[in-house]
Amino acid sequence: MAMNEFPEFMKHPANRIANTCQATRGVEGYIFDGADESQMAFWTCRETASSAAQVHDYDEYMLVVQGC
Repeated sequence: MAMNEFPEFMKHPANRIANTCQATRGVEGYIFDGADESQMAFWTCRETASSAAQVHDYDEYMLVVQGC
């Protein structure tokens, strides 16, 4: 079964990442902070885009749920 959108409960406005904070134009993102100071973010990109290389002081993992 294809999933074209994340469920609405995951897209609460309080968790939305501001467009001005996105590294890639046209991306819609949401962030969740865990009780143990962990963090999870997810993004939806509806158009072909390139992201610039980024460097962080922490590990970062990425998983493509559906894409072309």
